[in-house]
Amino acid sequence: MVRSGLLVAGLCVVLAGCDDSPSSSSTVPVVVSAQLSPANEVPPIANAESVARGAAQVSFNVARDSAGAVTGATATMYFQLTGLPSGTVIRGAHIHSSPAGVNGPIVVDTGITPVNTQTLADGRQEFSFRDISVTAATMQGILANPGAFYFNVHTVTNPGGVARGQLIQVQ
Repeated sequence: MVRSGLLVAGLCVVLAGCDDSPSSSSTVPVVVSAQLSPANEVPPIANAESVARGAAQVSFNVARDSAGAVTGATATMYFQLTGLPSGTVIRGAHIHSSPAGVNGPIVVDTGITPVNTQTLADGRQEFSFRDISVTAATMQGILANPGAFYFNVHTVTNPGGVARGQLIQVQ
């Protein structure tokens, strides 16, 4: 930690004009990840989609006011799935607010919905979504306790969720 602070301070001196005050938006994103598994769903998945697996990574660009308080964020979400039957239809992918073992409300959505689905031709696929708005309250919650949030993916066969993973802060 001390070395990174010294490095930033050194770069600020070299660049003459670097502003690391709380009023500026952080240039270093907050990154969280999740390992997605049907066994983590509530209840666990026991049908043909139970062998699915995947991973998600979300990068948040956090905005702050002049006092340093979080005012919101934008997110880039990347996730991949594999092991699903060919032709599986994805009908949702998002972050929910709840600890492991409990289902909770959606707080950050990718935009995949029951009317905007994605079909997996060979049972696997990668997805990427950018510039997703995140409220200040949600971002503050994720910063305070990422494990109280989870990422999951929903299919037509498992509309309540097919693969889930609690968030873990990477950076």
